[in-house]
Amino acid sequence: MSMNRLPTFLLAFVVQVLASAPAQAQLYDARNSSVNFERKERDGVKVQVEGTAQWTRDYWQAWLKDTYNIKLKGDGVLGVGKKDILVAKQAPMSSVSGKLVDLYSSVTAPSDSVAELSVWAALGPDAFITSGGTPSEFSSLRNIAQSFAAAARVKAYREQIAEAEKQFKESEKEKEKLEKERTSLAATTQSNLTKIEQLKQQNADHKLKLAEDSVKLLDNARLLELRKAQVERRRARLTNLDRK
Repeated sequence: MSMNRLPTFLLAFVVQVLASAPAQAQLYDARNSSVNFERKERDGVKVQVEGTAQWTRDYWQAWLKDTYNIKLKGDGVLGVGKKDILVAKQAPMSSVSGKLVDLYSSVTAPSDSVAELSVWAALGPDAFITSGGTPSEFSSLRNIAQSFAAAARVKAYREQIAEAEKQFKESEKEKEKLEKERTSLAATTQSNLTKIEQLKQQNADHKLKLAEDSVKLLDNARLLELRKAQVERRRARLTNLDRK
């Protein structure tokens, strides 16, 4: 779908995302830092991404498994025994080193919408990768963090657009529902108005018929009196004839 064929709602959202990209660029830049681990400061790499801590933690594990076939441990069983630090012992990560490495990571939340991933590694017991002592391996570690940040950014934008599309479709459905309700109510109202007019005309006809019937009733009463008198006279004549 081209940009000019996007619905206005989604187009506005995409424009907003693109406009905010330069301002948020620092969120996705991996930087050298230090991590306090086992009561010592270790060289590591940190990167902030847009999302919650749980979202980032889940995606970091999924991305690392899909990219390097490395499964981090630290989530416990069904969330029970969950640890702050995720660990992959003796992981075969060729892009960091031809040797097996112990990979460590943690995720914190500087704010509700931003999470920070910290990554550090060791080639053996107390042989942690450092920017000065093992620059090549440390550079590879930073590249991994940077690659994850880029993937997280794309995933976050895709989810945001998917959510915007979902809300747009829900709004369309609500609009269609309201239009159907409005059309139905309008038809019902018109039908009721027609029935009201018909009832008004029926009442008027009934009123006229009632007046006509009242007149006929008076005429009928007079006719009854007249015929009653005729019957009485004829009875009297008959009585007189019988006496003769």
